[in-house]
Amino acid sequence: MDEIETIEIDHIAKGILIEKTDKKKMDAARRKRLFAAAFIKVRQESGMNKKEFAKWLGVPYRTLEDWELASTQVPEYVLRLVAYKVMWEKERGNLS
Repeated sequence: MDEIETIEIDHIAKGILIEKTDKKKMDAARRKRLFAAAFIKVRQESGMNKKEFAKWLGVPYRTLEDWELASTQVPEYVLRLVAYKVMWEKERGNLS
């Protein structure tokens, strides 16, 4: 999880996190954990708890929880779009 601490939300939105991971060499479990940690970082940047974030995104709470626990992997495009949405809303002053 320490490697996520150094990654900024805009890097996630721009796909830098994805580009820096060698998809062929990384095992599926590690990739799930990396994406889960990135998703948690994005949610924390929003300042919302899980329930609020799920409602704000319009996704079931259980789906969001599965992504954060790495039970299922958040799709790459969803992670990037959510990161971008959080960045955009913070820039506009809609999130603290």
